[in-house]
Amino acid sequence: MRKTFIFLAIVSLFYSCNEDFLEETPEDFLSSANAYSTYADFTASVNNMYYLVRRQYYSRDESRPFDFLYGTDLVYDGENNGIHRHSRMDQAYQPSSDIPTVHWNLLYKTISEANAVIDRSVSSSMNEAQTKDILAQARFFRGFSYKVLATLYGGVPLVTEEILSPKINFERATKEAVLNQVVEDLDFASKNLPSISETEDGRIANLVAYHYLSEAYLALGRNQDAITATTKVIADPNTRLMGTQESRFGTRSSETPGDIYWDLFRKGNQNRTSGNKEALWVIQFELDVQGGGLQSGSRGDGYAFERHFAPLLRFSPFNAWPVGDYTGGRGIGWGITTTYYSNTIWGDDASNPDFVNDIRNANHNFVRVYDSSNSEALAGSTDVYSTEVLPRRREFYAYPSKVTTPYNHPEGLYRSGSLPSALTSSAGVTYTDQYMLRLAETYLLRAEAYIANSQPDLAVMDINAIRGRANVSLANQSEINLDYILDERARELGLEEKRRLTLMRLGKLYDQVNRYNPYYMEQGMQEHFNLWPIPADEIEANREVVLKQNPGYPGAE
Repeated sequence: MRKTFIFLAIVSLFYSCNEDFLEETPEDFLSSANAYSTYADFTASVNNMYYLVRRQYYSRDESRPFDFLYGTDLVYDGENNGIHRHSRMDQAYQPSSDIPTVHWNLLYKTISEANAVIDRSVSSSMNEAQTKDILAQARFFRGFSYKVLATLYGGVPLVTEEILSPKINFERATKEAVLNQVVEDLDFASKNLPSISETEDGRIANLVAYHYLSEAYLALGRNQDAITATTKVIADPNTRLMGTQESRFGTRSSETPGDIYWDLFRKGNQNRTSGNKEALWVIQFELDVQGGGLQSGSRGDGYAFERHFAPLLRFSPFNAWPVGDYTGGRGIGWGITTTYYSNTIWGDDASNPDFVNDIRNANHNFVRVYDSSNSEALAGSTDVYSTEVLPRRREFYAYPSKVTTPYNHPEGLYRSGSLPSALTSSAGVTYTDQYMLRLAETYLLRAEAYIANSQPDLAVMDINAIRGRANVSLANQSEINLDYILDERARELGLEEKRRLTLMRLGKLYDQVNRYNPYYMEQGMQEHFNLWPIPADEIEANREVVLKQNPGYPGAE
């Protein structure tokens, strides 16, 4: 017995001198100690960053992705009471509301994920090429997220390392410091991401980083650097505006009515594998695939683009809602186009040649005239109804058909009966992949950089590259300014771009709403709304240091 005691004492002494004995190495379950080791581990985390982008801008629910469109110059709220108060002033600009809080949290979640990947890659088992690939993507998402944070909130806490314990003393960095971090991250990404010809659909390429790097350069006043970055995108031999080498492309390209602009938004035409050389970054949706976002028999986790921005034609003489034709599917009229978006930017009326000739304003691309042949009350009629002679509110207005998929909803959404293309009540999302970025936007961004650099002669060439494709009169150098570019962005990218980010990036949100959206002026639009408030939850939780509120909001100094 005594010998046994001595032996155990010696063993205890031996192990007490070796702290590694206390460290467990899990081999048959996932933990923080082994979650980041192999290339597959890191790829899973990077894939989650792609998911977070899709979630924030497209699929979180049927409200939050559209915070980037409501409250701007393009649309106003068709239903603004109860649970559907999407962007009323008491929702969008209250520090305690969901709108500024949800986006803040999603952006910092992406940054947290990126920081963990960046820090832990140092001790991983990845080889040099794998490490480069992972770091380039992680730093892109961190830089991209900070760019959006700086646009929406101004200076924010700058966190560039993984946080492993509770922290309640964050301080706001200056907006300039945040943008400099964006430049550092996106510059690294642009130099280390693969070329666009080497990437699979949905994956970010070096050109995507160059585009957003240019936005950061412009915000910092580095205009020539912005021109250089956008030129890398436009001059790349693997990109071009569709229509420069072909008249039509992709699925349904033989159908009429139609044109090259219409083709850009048809199902299956967004990715480069379809022959689309204009696509730079396309958010992927897959039908009836787990995690794909789209379901043939319901709205699932899809992008409720159709639901928000197509009109609600549930009235006489149509009485046929929802119908999957050009009347807008299961639109519900929550986002009504402003006069600026539906009329002003096109030349106001049909007496203007640009109104008639611009293919982006053709009735199949921007629907104003409706055929009643799908009406249950007037089946077989060929009457047409124009938004000019039969104006309604959320029930009837002009809208861009890119928000829906005319005659091309999933089979599981069509209901039986004699009415052609009738849909079930489960419709409402848009059943296509979505452009996060396409080359037309890069042309307009470079035009913006040329104007900032006092080179309107070059800016007009980029603008006319877009207008020439649209079959509309070319712009004159004397009329080119930032307002003209905002109009052209609305014509080319309307509802497709995250308009709020563009206007807030340029400090033009209040000005554009003041000029073109009287609805939001009546709701109380104010100049300090060019920035969102810092979420109240963040200020309250940061107990050791005062996290300053943006000027004009409750609690600001």
